[in-house]
Amino acid sequence: MQSPLPVRDGVNATRLRLPDEGPWETAMDYMMHRWGHIDPQGIADRFDAGEIVGEAGVPLDRTTPLQRHTFIWYYRSLPPETRIPVELNILHQDEHLLVVDKPHFLPTTPGGTYIQESALVRLRNQLELPGLVPMHRLDRMTAGILLLSTNPETRGRYQVLFEKRRVQKEYECVSAADPAPGHPAVDFPVVVRNRMTKSRSYLLAEVIDGEPNAETRIERIRTFGGPGDASSAAPDDGGPRRALYRLEPHTGKTHQLRVHMASLGLGIVNDAFYPELLDKAPDDYARPLQLLARGIRFVDPISGKPVEYRSRLELSEARPGDPDDRQGAAAGR
Repeated sequence: MQSPLPVRDGVNATRLRLPDEGPWETAMDYMMHRWGHIDPQGIADRFDAGEIVGEAGVPLDRTTPLQRHTFIWYYRSLPPETRIPVELNILHQDEHLLVVDKPHFLPTTPGGTYIQESALVRLRNQLELPGLVPMHRLDRMTAGILLLSTNPETRGRYQVLFEKRRVQKEYECVSAADPAPGHPAVDFPVVVRNRMTKSRSYLLAEVIDGEPNAETRIERIRTFGGPGDASSAAPDDGGPRRALYRLEPHTGKTHQLRVHMASLGLGIVNDAFYPELLDKAPDDYARPLQLLARGIRFVDPISGKPVEYRSRLELSEARPGDPDDRQGAAAGR
């Protein structure tokens, strides 16, 4: 449903559905029930100022009956945010698409305590494109290629590509080279399939019994670390062997890549969720999750030509390797 209020400071107005019935006589009564314990005077002032609107942008007041509107819209009062010390890099922009390299720690869209400090809001404000909309999402802790639509008239044609899985994505991650104790050795490349579910009320995705709904192809690109590794500053430090992996998801479940790597006993370096949920701690910008959306390719629905966009970022824990390491991923593109 189209909001009757425009984007303001890069942020959409919040939409609230009013209940069909209840002990509340007015829309303001219901809002006081929901949020009156936080700022009752602020809610009343907004109604008095006509800043809360219903369908067609009709302003509500303190006496507007609950049943008069199904939805109402308003702008949230946002506390000041501390800037996340990372930057977005624009890789491509045309009349239909914007392609950026999203850094680690920056969420794709506003949510929770991150509003202005989200990729979407930053880009809307920076480029003066209030109608910008992401075509897909990356986890806050995942870096790499992110596509956004700049044109509402052609947006649906790109959305169909994602809905029908006509977009091929490629990720890279750094994990241990050898599975954790209790996990069998892995013969790469390997395809991991299982059934995953995630509740909004719980941080972690879970693997459950049933028909698989999540699939990832995993390939090891190269190994490094451990005694005798010439790529290490201290080749005889005896540290654990690590490896750079290529991940090709055929589905897009929340945390799918992190869960699938952990299921092999190869949890991604600096992952605070899998295989073990660590205590909440402030972001450590020196230790980002070693997961990168390396590339994305599809047949452009406007030009009809194959296109591919590649990230220019590198994982901080990935040791330099032979330029031919990624030859297989880039061949023929």
